[in-house]
Amino acid sequence: MESNAEASGLVAASRESKRLMPIVFIPAQLRELAGGIQSVELQATNVREIVNQLDTKFPGFKDRICTDGNISPSLQISIDSVITSRGMIAKVQPHSEVHFIPAIGGG
Repeated sequence: MESNAEASGLVAASRESKRLMPIVFIPAQLRELAGGIQSVELQATNVREIVNQLDTKFPGFKDRICTDGNISPSLQISIDSVITSRGMIAKVQPHSEVHFIPAIGGG
């Protein structure tokens, strides 16, 4: 007999395989620009397209996460649970999950 955890994992995997657009998770500190939403699906093949679409949907978004046309040094980008250093040119797949993560500094 299948456990609830296994069943929910299968449902999540099934949803992921049917998804045709990357899902982008909005950082908590930027959700006020996005009307409080936590995530959005966007048709994009790289981070630049994601940023431009987010700015179209939520004016001012790009200004908050970019410096001189690149992702701000205060943010990191995770694509499918892997931090990328490729910035705006990082590729995404239709089933990708993209997170903008505030960089953590230490001293």
